Amino acid sequence: MLPFKLVYHERYDLSLSAHIFPAQKYRLVRRRLLQGGIASEDDFLTPEPASREQLLLVHTEEWILKLERGRLSYQEVLKLEIPYSRRMVDASILAAGGTLLAARQALAAGAGFNIGGGFHHAFPGHGEGFCAIHDVAVAVRTLQKEGLVKKALIVDVDVHHGNGTAEIFGADPDVFTLSIHHFNNYPAVKPPSTIDIHLEDGAGDTEYLSRLQPACEAAVLGFRPEILFYVAGVDPYEDDQLGGLSLTKEGLYERDRLVFSLALRKHVPVVVTLAGGYARSIADTVDLHVQTAVALNECIKEWARRW
Repeated sequence: MLPFKLVYHERYDLSLSAHIFPAQKYRLVRRRLLQGGIASEDDFLTPEPASREQLLLVHTEEWILKLERGRLSYQEVLKLEIPYSRRMVDASILAAGGTLLAARQALAAGAGFNIGGGFHHAFPGHGEGFCAIHDVAVAVRTLQKEGLVKKALIVDVDVHHGNGTAEIFGADPDVFTLSIHHFNNYPAVKPPSTIDIHLEDGAGDTEYLSRLQPACEAAVLGFRPEILFYVAGVDPYEDDQLGGLSLTKEGLYERDRLVFSLALRKHVPVVVTLAGGYARSIADTVDLHVQTAVALNECIKEWARRW
């Protein structure tokens, strides 16, 4: 049994067929965790959709109504970059509920892992880049409203800048946002995060880790968050179709361990969301997401022995 819960819903899979967004990866990650003996059925929790009240803590009522009623304009669908369907909307709202459930698990047990979510390009009033609902923001605002946390840290290691995250929390001193990403990549406009690490084309393991570590230490040790949301995109991988960096599987594993160890060292609860991953072989994408769960498991066990 894992020392943390995995959150998953079968409706995370949008069945987008040949679309570059591999929504089937959620189902495949779950299967690999079970078949590999990494997790058991008892390790999984099924989320409820985020409530309308919770969604409105982040998103405008106009945007929620457009999603609910299928009234997106042609331009809004183009910006979203995935076909509109009620199934897509339901999956997005379920992912927000999943990240919130993982956050509650983290506060109770030290860590929670949503096999989904990390939709960091969603803005209050529109969607972008495969992201309609900002699940991490919904979770942060819900926990704050309920008085469970005040200060939250979001560490975004997806290869693409977390523009929605930066926009939503830009004026909030109680939410620290850190984004490390490929600079010459989507999105074209990058609102400022608390810390932005802009990497040039082809940056590899050594440069990536040497830039991430001091920034993450400054965030965890200086800001002293009560919870850390890890937007664990695996698209910095060297064979990612939408990437531009050159991290190896080993480098991505060390990246995950770096963030988890820093948080655990300071007893900061960790919430993991999958975010992006578009390797030419979906097997590589699945391997890398599973590797993140393995890294979290190993770090928790190592720090438990130290304590």
